[in-house]
Amino acid sequence: LLQIAADAVKELTSCGIQMLLAPDVAEKIKQNFGVDDNEDMIKLFEPREYPGFGENLSNSASDGQVIDVGFESHNTYEGPDPDLICTLGGDGLLMHAGTMFPGPVPPILCIAGGSLGFLTPFGREEMTDTIQISLGFLQGDDNNESGNERMYDGTEMKPIYTPIHHNTNAGFCGGGYDDFHQTSETEGETSKPKFSFGLGNRVCLSMRMRLDCRVIDRDGNLRSRYNVLNEVVIDRGSSPYLAALECFCDDVHLTTVQADGIIFATPTGSTAYSMAAGGSVVHPAVPAILVTPICPHVLSFRSMVFPDHVVLRCFVPDDARSDASVSFDGKCRKLLHRGDSVQIQMSAYPVPTINRVDHSSDWLNSLKNNFNFNSRARQKPL
Repeated sequence: LLQIAADAVKELTSCGIQMLLAPDVAEKIKQNFGVDDNEDMIKLFEPREYPGFGENLSNSASDGQVIDVGFESHNTYEGPDPDLICTLGGDGLLMHAGTMFPGPVPPILCIAGGSLGFLTPFGREEMTDTIQISLGFLQGDDNNESGNERMYDGTEMKPIYTPIHHNTNAGFCGGGYDDFHQTSETEGETSKPKFSFGLGNRVCLSMRMRLDCRVIDRDGNLRSRYNVLNEVVIDRGSSPYLAALECFCDDVHLTTVQADGIIFATPTGSTAYSMAAGGSVVHPAVPAILVTPICPHVLSFRSMVFPDHVVLRCFVPDDARSDASVSFDGKCRKLLHRGDSVQIQMSAYPVPTINRVDHSSDWLNSLKNNFNFNSRARQKPL
């Protein structure tokens, strides 16, 4: 993957696109693949503090370790947020990218480089072209029908862009497509497009809901706060006892949990831990919060779906046999003492991800390709 990333950095910087790299990635591609540390085109990007998010909120000091990456220290990027984030890996890398922006998140382009790739609709060989299209370096055809005028009918999409031909006077080239081919007016050549991308003449986004999760002690003090893309899990941790939790919805008692734990998931997270625990699979455009128990010691506790405007709260009662544990997207695990609570509500900052076609097509194709959704040999006619 590092070789692919290094090649992409070289190609994109040659097109005039400024690259912001994580310090550890910048170090590796420079040492192993000789990527030049051009101060104008390649800069280092590190997560920034966002007021009101993180852990130990009363302590603003950072304990982060400084990494020597071989680039000059003054080459760290200090400008506005990037126009586009590109991840080359699996679904976990998308969640990591989201944690770097507790507040507003730039659009994220997910390139498949992991094992499953439910949320990574683009292939590695498509990375540089897709980045250039997303940034407007490859021009769409103005004569193409807009996404509002044409509904996707299930057939293969025509390409919606015309490549720029790079030369000393390079600019946006006109032209269009015909019978799934691209035509270069300057060279008179016709070739098949590398891939179809977008719907009509639009690049579609999925605004993926996040959960605003706050850990509060018995005195009402905010201990930590996170935005999570998949789920927040409250479980028994290393305790041999069942987790004992009291759950409320808009300050109305919901239920008493006696189980290994409970999952509060987003629609995006409905195909992750929640699905494995028996929860429903929810379309990413549905504004909802899923509540799924983990191995409840009762027959009647089933997964529930709540509207996105509710505020859910779960606390450890004083008569619980032991403390509980909470994790956010599988990370930042914290101990919940008796009297501590976790408040969960919809975040004001969703994660926009770029679709290959649109959110329904991408989601259904991922269900079929990754989970073999409802796959069965077709019944023969009588």
